[in-house]
Amino acid sequence: MSRRHRAERREAQPDPKFGNVKISRFMSSVMRQGKKSVAETIVYGALDQIEAKVKQSPVQVFEQALENVMPSVEVRSRRVGGATYQVPVEVRPSRRETLAIRWLIAAARERNEKTMVDKLSGELLDASNNRGNAVKKREDTHRMAEANRAFSHYRW
Repeated sequence: MSRRHRAERREAQPDPKFGNVKISRFMSSVMRQGKKSVAETIVYGALDQIEAKVKQSPVQVFEQALENVMPSVEVRSRRVGGATYQVPVEVRPSRRETLAIRWLIAAARERNEKTMVDKLSGELLDASNNRGNAVKKREDTHRMAEANRAFSHYRW
């Protein structure tokens, strides 16, 4: 990696159907082995299922799910002397969104429904209602940060 300057972040293009950048980033994270059209089919299929189930805008449900999964604090390892401490730190906005997307997809992949479309729509609906494994992951992260609050003076 070059030490000259920090790599600049590329802005994602909005998705073709809803014109939403977050859905586009979500789609790119669902994608495996460069199969964009497969990821597109999965995400749009899940959003269509959500629309059929709850009779409201799937983009709103998606954004609510993302908001409910985003962590506000996390712990990072910090070595002081010979000991390693778990220091709670606030999460940058871009990382909050990235973690939420990652956790939603991981939780969806571990569900027991038959297809990925069913898994993803189920997890998004659960997350928008503040339940499910992705929300549990956020709560665990917050609990860990709360438990290690005593080490917050090691923040850098």
